[in-house]
Amino acid sequence: MSSEDFMKDCPLASALANRMRESRDDLARRWLERIASRVSIDPNKVFPTDELLNHVPLLVDGIADSLEDAANEISADMPVIAKAMELGQLRHSQGFDAYEIMKEYEILGAILFSFLVRAVDEESEPCEASELLVCGQRLYRAVAVIQQTTLTHYLRLSQERVNEREGRLRSFNRAISHELKNHLGAIMGAGELLETLADLTEAKRTRFVRIIRKNAKEMHDTLQSLVELSRLDQDARSQKHVKLPEAVQEVVRQLRDATGARNIEVEIDKDLPNIDVNAAAVELCLTNYLSNAMKYADPSKERSWVRISGAIEDRSSSDDSEMVLRVRDNGLGVPGEVRDRLFERFFRAHEKTVTGVEGTGIGLSIVRETAEAMGGRAWAEFPEEGTIFAFSFPCRREEEITQI
Repeated sequence: MSSEDFMKDCPLASALANRMRESRDDLARRWLERIASRVSIDPNKVFPTDELLNHVPLLVDGIADSLEDAANEISADMPVIAKAMELGQLRHSQGFDAYEIMKEYEILGAILFSFLVRAVDEESEPCEASELLVCGQRLYRAVAVIQQTTLTHYLRLSQERVNEREGRLRSFNRAISHELKNHLGAIMGAGELLETLADLTEAKRTRFVRIIRKNAKEMHDTLQSLVELSRLDQDARSQKHVKLPEAVQEVVRQLRDATGARNIEVEIDKDLPNIDVNAAAVELCLTNYLSNAMKYADPSKERSWVRISGAIEDRSSSDDSEMVLRVRDNGLGVPGEVRDRLFERFFRAHEKTVTGVEGTGIGLSIVRETAEAMGGRAWAEFPEEGTIFAFSFPCRREEEITQI
């Protein structure tokens, strides 16, 4: 088919375009229903606001304009392109993958084509067989342009997120490498002194052994955290998901000996949301928070406790919900002047005021990195007594916010 054939007037095209505009709301509804049947999010969140829902008929209008007249072929400066980009941003925030977006537009094309097939049989406008092919070609091109626009914007946002994470990862790796190098240097130095100094007193020998053991333990803890973090890089579909209460119980079970040795009572809220969560992510974050609470328990108190609570809360930045887990203790608290640095790598709030507490200062930063990698956040709250450490993960699927 030549470019002249594609551009020529077609009386049937105008009639079909008008029918499409008249039925745009019904076509949008059918598209929404088909998408909702394929994905695991609530149908009301496929297009979560009236503004976004109103964009769908506008996409149909843009396709109808292109069908009616090839001179109206969709271009970058048309409003329909802006709507397609907004859809790409929405799908990116909802965690869709590229295949799902392509399939979404495949469904739209099928709905529109089926509609036009029925409409052609009801039209009395005379046309040639070649003109029917022109109409089909225009429809295909219009849907393809909108699909490409949505997918391109989605991929650009995804690449920005990848670049940002890669930058954080490089910085994190440099810091970890430096920390491990320091621990290894201390171990090698103390070991060399033990080997070469023949006149060491027992007290000095014990001191060097403790240096070796302390640095070896901190290296072990750091590497263990890195192993846990690596589990989060797997495809989300292959990651283990468990109920939130099960994940919390598992962490408390693993730390039972440590909390018992420090006489710390761990209380778990009986009303934890019974939702599916990423086991590795929740256990990693909660383990670091509980370990932090144990390290900085207040020795002056007769009874030390840690309380774990959780809830489903609305996100302030969107219409989605989030799972929030809080760990509250009655420990030493955090000095006001250092609270804004709590989640920095290698920062220890009580390093100058509390002695005998081992740690690398990366536990809270790992929680922050993990929560952000899952699309959530990590923060601290400061009541009159102790501290509350919290983290959240988004809840996008309807079944995730239904408590049993």
